[in-house]
Amino acid sequence: MSAVNQANTNYGIKAHLKFSPQKSLQDLLILDVEVQLPGKGIIAVFGDSGSGKTTFLRCLAGLERPQQGELIVNNSVWQSAKQFTPTHKRPLGYVFQEASLFPHLSARQNIVYAIKRAEGEVSEEFYQHVIGILGIAEILDRYPDQLSGGERQRVAIARALVVKPEILLMDEPLASLDHARKQEVLPYLERLHKSIDIPIVYVSHSMDEIMRLADYALVLQQGKVIAQGDLNDVFSRIDLPYSGQDEAGTVVEGQVAERDDNWHLSRIALSNQSMWLRDQGDDIGQSVRVRILARDVSIVLSVHDDSSILNRLQVTVVEVGVDTDEALALVKLALGDDFIVARLTHKSVAHLQLSPGMIVWAQIKSAAIVR
Repeated sequence: MSAVNQANTNYGIKAHLKFSPQKSLQDLLILDVEVQLPGKGIIAVFGDSGSGKTTFLRCLAGLERPQQGELIVNNSVWQSAKQFTPTHKRPLGYVFQEASLFPHLSARQNIVYAIKRAEGEVSEEFYQHVIGILGIAEILDRYPDQLSGGERQRVAIARALVVKPEILLMDEPLASLDHARKQEVLPYLERLHKSIDIPIVYVSHSMDEIMRLADYALVLQQGKVIAQGDLNDVFSRIDLPYSGQDEAGTVVEGQVAERDDNWHLSRIALSNQSMWLRDQGDDIGQSVRVRILARDVSIVLSVHDDSSILNRLQVTVVEVGVDTDEALALVKLALGDDFIVARLTHKSVAHLQLSPGMIVWAQIKSAAIVR
């Protein structure tokens, strides 16, 4: 199983929470979850608006107090029937949609303000480590109104991290940024993922952000958990509400096996198969995560060399299901230990007579693969 799919059985967060706006109005219950989440990596909390994502995060932080429940983080009880640890005593960092920096303080002073209120000592080495991960050394002496939205958010993340929290909570941290600023911040979040060994609970409604960053997914609908597990396992399910969305797809991870300088392509090894995609300068042997959208996968029963499509992968049909569009079907395919999904017309499914257990070929355009 690829690194994207490897489960972390060392659960760091155990929560059973029930929350409604008022105790007397139980018919307005907006959160009823019971989860066990990994103790490291990025845990994406995904769902439509009003699904309970932010409420769940605020309950973890202690900003909302569930009427019933238990919350244990790293074997420390933050809430039970007998106790409730207030927010300021929970060892956590919280990043909101807006950076919320103090406007009268420089970026450096905003971070130092947090350090002065940290319970433990923050070494200069760790401070510099956080500054380096987020690439903000050159902007520390600027004030918030002198920073771009992406820069302000990176400073806010540094302020949350520098106090050495046991868990980092991020509530749609890129939602207020335009596309260009999001693309500016995402590489730093990827570096953060690789450099900080704590669980990061990341709330988002953006499929693109989740596919690029997350290891584990928790999907909410109307305040309840409808799916949870490793990223590929969850987003390869074809029975969930988002499965038929245009951006639906899966993530696989492989290693760079070859670089073709003539055609500016890289060959990525996946189990005993490989696929070509645009070369982005990755070193041979480097791990690469790629996103394959269901709309970009076609199926053939035999190999065709007279095609512009470079990637033809032998796969096994696992399941055929319906799409939200009555003309379309979703086909779940096993690719070694990973899964991909194809979005086809029902006519194509019938023409190929696709059924579980069939061995077929998945065709994926190199130009369509998302990094």
